[in-house]
Amino acid sequence: MKDNRVGEILKPGERNQIDAFEMQIGDVASAELEQLHALSISVGWPHRPQDWQFLRDVGKGVVATDDIGRIMSSAMWFRQSPELATIGMVITSPRLQTQGAGLWLMEYALQDLEGVDLRLNATRAAKRLYLSLDFRPEKKVYQCQGIVTDALREQELLGDVRVLGPDDVTAVTTLDTAAFGVVRSGVIEKLMSNSRGYGLFRDGVLKAFALCRRFGRGHVVGPIVASDDEEAIAVLAPHIRDHQGRFLRLDTHFDTGDFALFVLRNGLTVFDTVLTMSRGKRLVDFATGGTRSPLTYSLASQTLG
Repeated sequence: MKDNRVGEILKPGERNQIDAFEMQIGDVASAELEQLHALSISVGWPHRPQDWQFLRDVGKGVVATDDIGRIMSSAMWFRQSPELATIGMVITSPRLQTQGAGLWLMEYALQDLEGVDLRLNATRAAKRLYLSLDFRPEKKVYQCQGIVTDALREQELLGDVRVLGPDDVTAVTTLDTAAFGVVRSGVIEKLMSNSRGYGLFRDGVLKAFALCRRFGRGHVVGPIVASDDEEAIAVLAPHIRDHQGRFLRLDTHFDTGDFALFVLRNGLTVFDTVLTMSRGKRLVDFATGGTRSPLTYSLASQTLG
């Protein structure tokens, strides 16, 4: 998914006066990882340098630096497919928040993404900015996290649950496409190469899956794709077992039902919420329809959707 077009929208040395700072725009790909890490830590986000690198591998973006080279703001975007992109990692140093740095960098993202349908997950602080850019609210995301408890009970097997391997990439991509609405093969391949995955199979056909990878304070589970709560629980349960006594996170739109209850009972409580927003096609426009259509039970991340 990586491309070099960010250079086409950047004007070398372009500067902007923000508050008392003269800011210069730059490519996130050439930014120092430790500085990016410091930026996310400054606003309380858990991303490690390795998490930033993962995102740089699948997307692109811009940073704003001050006159001594410190990174003060960032924005990234990810072309999930030719018709859809997600925006994330829009961060502004606390000392510059409300001064327009976020809007300045968002303008670069929107210029590069002209004509593309967009999704993002907005913090409460950023919601006003995105509304001003014609993003529309969709639904809430519940950031569930905590130390996995020993509350897990054996689940009645709905089929064959096994570890996923390289031969399952096509099946995982197909199922994800039905839930997410577009073919994002590049993102799925990258996620699978960095994750341990479990899949639910019936008669040799993949019906549900859950991927889990190292992130932030521990591990994050996502995406989880399934057709109902029972299937989603079946593929989440092995990850719960794998992480007993350790920190685990997942981001979900589901706050009621058996899946949400299963998440809560195993120690993952709601830590925060964000708001999924769209510009262009709405989420419903990407739905495949049908009573047994696959659903995204847990996001790959708030940045990737």
